[in-house]
Amino acid sequence: MTANHLYLVDGSGYIFRAYHRLPPLTNIRGEPVGAVYGYTTMLWKLAEALHREDGPTHMAVILDASSKTFRNEMYDQYKAHRPPPPEDLVPQFPMIRDATRAFSIPCIETIGLEADDIIACYAKAALAKGWSVTIVSSDKDLMQLIEIPGVGAGGVAHGGIDLLDTMNNRRIGPDYVVEKFGVGPAHLGDVLALMGDSVDNVPGVPGVGPKTASKLIVEYGDLDAVLAAAVAMKPGKLRDNLIEHADMARLSRALVTLKDDCDLPEPLDDLLLMGIPEEPLRAFLEHHGFRSLLAKVGGTTALPASVAPASSADAPADAEAPFDLDAYECVTTLEKLDVWIAEATLAGLVAFDTETDGLDATQARLIGFSLATGPNRACYVPLAHGGADLLSEVPHQVPFDAALDRLRPLLADPSVLKVAHNAKYDMTIVARHEITVSPYDDTLVMSFALDAGKQFNHSMDELSALHLGHTPIPFSEVCGKGKSQLTFGQVPLRDATRYAAEDADVTLRLWHRFKPRLSRDAVTTVYERVDRPLVPVIARMEQHGIKVDRAALAQLSAEFASDMVRLEGEIHEAAGGPFQVGSTQQLGQVLFDRMGLKGGRKGKTGAYSTDATELERLAGEGVDVARKVLDWRQVSKLKSTYTDALQAQINPETGRVHTSYSLIGAQTGRLSSNDPNLQNIPVRTEAGRRIREAFVAEDGHVLLSADYSQIELRLAAHMADVPALKAAFANGDDIHSLTAQELFGEVNRDTRGRAKTINFSILYGISRWGLAGRMGTTADEAQVLIDRYFERFPGINRYIAETLEHVRETGFTQTLFGRKTHFTRIKSANQAERQGSERAAINAPIQGTSADIIKRAMVRMTPALISAGLPAVRMLLTVHDELVFELPEDQVDAAATVIRDVMANAAAPLVKLDVPLDVEIGTGKSWGAAH
Repeated sequence: MTANHLYLVDGSGYIFRAYHRLPPLTNIRGEPVGAVYGYTTMLWKLAEALHREDGPTHMAVILDASSKTFRNEMYDQYKAHRPPPPEDLVPQFPMIRDATRAFSIPCIETIGLEADDIIACYAKAALAKGWSVTIVSSDKDLMQLIEIPGVGAGGVAHGGIDLLDTMNNRRIGPDYVVEKFGVGPAHLGDVLALMGDSVDNVPGVPGVGPKTASKLIVEYGDLDAVLAAAVAMKPGKLRDNLIEHADMARLSRALVTLKDDCDLPEPLDDLLLMGIPEEPLRAFLEHHGFRSLLAKVGGTTALPASVAPASSADAPADAEAPFDLDAYECVTTLEKLDVWIAEATLAGLVAFDTETDGLDATQARLIGFSLATGPNRACYVPLAHGGADLLSEVPHQVPFDAALDRLRPLLADPSVLKVAHNAKYDMTIVARHEITVSPYDDTLVMSFALDAGKQFNHSMDELSALHLGHTPIPFSEVCGKGKSQLTFGQVPLRDATRYAAEDADVTLRLWHRFKPRLSRDAVTTVYERVDRPLVPVIARMEQHGIKVDRAALAQLSAEFASDMVRLEGEIHEAAGGPFQVGSTQQLGQVLFDRMGLKGGRKGKTGAYSTDATELERLAGEGVDVARKVLDWRQVSKLKSTYTDALQAQINPETGRVHTSYSLIGAQTGRLSSNDPNLQNIPVRTEAGRRIREAFVAEDGHVLLSADYSQIELRLAAHMADVPALKAAFANGDDIHSLTAQELFGEVNRDTRGRAKTINFSILYGISRWGLAGRMGTTADEAQVLIDRYFERFPGINRYIAETLEHVRETGFTQTLFGRKTHFTRIKSANQAERQGSERAAINAPIQGTSADIIKRAMVRMTPALISAGLPAVRMLLTVHDELVFELPEDQVDAAATVIRDVMANAAAPLVKLDVPLDVEIGTGKSWGAAH
């Protein structure tokens, strides 16, 4: 081949295609590299085309240097609605640049220009020298550059410009553009300007689609001619829109026009493709452990791990070595600490754990930290042991600030994977010392992704016994129990070292067990793209906390106390005498002995049962005492759990309440809240609303509540493929009214309320007896309603049957994102256990998918807000399907737009839903007012 042929690779297109083509993969350091691996294989295939007749002699990969370019100055809403890149793709961008350079192919990007503009500049320059140009992309914007071979303006013959669509293995020339858009490449920009582009947020002209746009351009010649002719067109919406939006059309034309007159960042001749080099490509492949690709350059295949399915061979050879607690080192000098940090950096993998003097990460004091780089290769670094008030003398240890100065770069080093168990706690502890942890893996979250629903609690001690056959030192053995219990800072260094270093050692060994299972058990996606990225998000939310009005809580406590006294008096009067209302034993005696009520059942202790079910039964039979005791218990719980407890839980340093979220709280994947539990505040009661009103915004700020509307019903419509329900949600119809019409033939307040009960009950696998209790009907009448529901919506019945068949066969259910919930008792001989598992299994895929979606929204939220220029908006709380934010009063409208967009599109691109996700937003000075 003598003629020069330049290949210009649209790098972004390759990257995203590689990302979505392969499952989430990790390299030997545990870093996400799915896109890197896919990109490398695709680039390799292109480079191998060097000796083909139509192959390249020169090549460059063109990338976007930044999200802001000169087009944002022309139109500040340009690309404003684009979601941020997936969270596990971001760290792969620099690796992809490394991959390009490993092939000795130029990787070109320029601040202020889009990749398309750089491609246009190189294409124009290459034609001027008589070259042929192939743009490796299928992007419609780049189709404007297509040109047939001919003679350029300077009289130089050239080979033209085409596009290479590697996904469909086809060349794209002028004929394709005419077939697809109705015009040739020269007028494609005019069509794009009229039709606009929702992806890039190019406005265009409302009501003008591709066919109308091409028809107008063919008829009038170009955009300016169309706009000039608009006044003479037939009256109608098209004419009006062309006149009204003429300026936006001209702006759109400027936005889609590619800039081709900039200086070239690198000379054309420097883009010469010399073939596939052995070095530095070998070094790049070895760094990531890409065994199959390394074999293509004659490399060894004996690397530890690759993107191929992992196995136990990925673990160190001595991974099964018995634990030797005496092998752990207590690091008491900076010189020794430097040695450990160097070792961790060289290994590219280190387990990390903190030791503190408390369980509340927002207040606990850092006492020391431990590191592990291999089995029995672990250390403890004491920082704050001893003190005049603790021990007779302070032991020799590493200076606190100096140690953290050494630790800080290690924990932030992108080349070193940090592994922790319950990383959220450690992240929160070190964040108070301005330390970030990235990249990271969390063995607690891994275990949950692998084994949610199995009969263990995912604690490190239990996992160690289960997976490693080793029982770690109990905390009580080191610190004691009860009144004589020591804080960790009081523990002698030898004992502290054995305990703390063992934790890090166990964590690293668990990581070696769990990491290969992620791909083997097909849960990599839910771990990498849903759960793991959420860890620092939740940590930041807990650190932010939420302000609580202490005076309002005190007033509510007093009112609840008064209500309790009033109710006690009414209960005593109705019961015929005083007794201790809070005593279940005395209450049972009053109800079934003194009052002689029927149906009392005694437990093993001989006392009557007075649980909520029993009291609700009696209240339904008109027993006033039972009804009032239920009211008393509700008020008592609100007072003790919230209005009293919240006052004690206000952090003295921040003046805010910092709840703790459990990432493994519910087997379906839902987060749970504790200390305090903010997810059990009654939603529909006056008392619950008043408690929420005590959660307030700082001065000059408001709280914003964003709540998914009926998300589980929407997901049921999608997952069960129910056309009537999907259409109703798509049209914005009232789903409960639709159900009422289908079941009862009419819609009124009563039938709609009953339909609402049925809609939600069916999704939870309710029995005929359970529905009868909620509906106030007989079991037979409830069964008729269930049968009628399934008759009207057969997809729901089919979904339930298929879900139960799947879980009985496999032992687990799955969400749309691949989250597994195991049901170990689904085949239990015990009927109650079996039926309970079946009911839970019916709802688990729906509730779990809902949980996955809100988690993805939470992960994407802060980057989206920052990108929109709203860094002051803080996400504070999540309560099931609701997110609560605190933000400046003047940013409500802008923030609401971003928040709604992120939440509505959180499922994409992993899951495409057939129903829209609707988000209801409210604001106010308090949480209650925002509802």
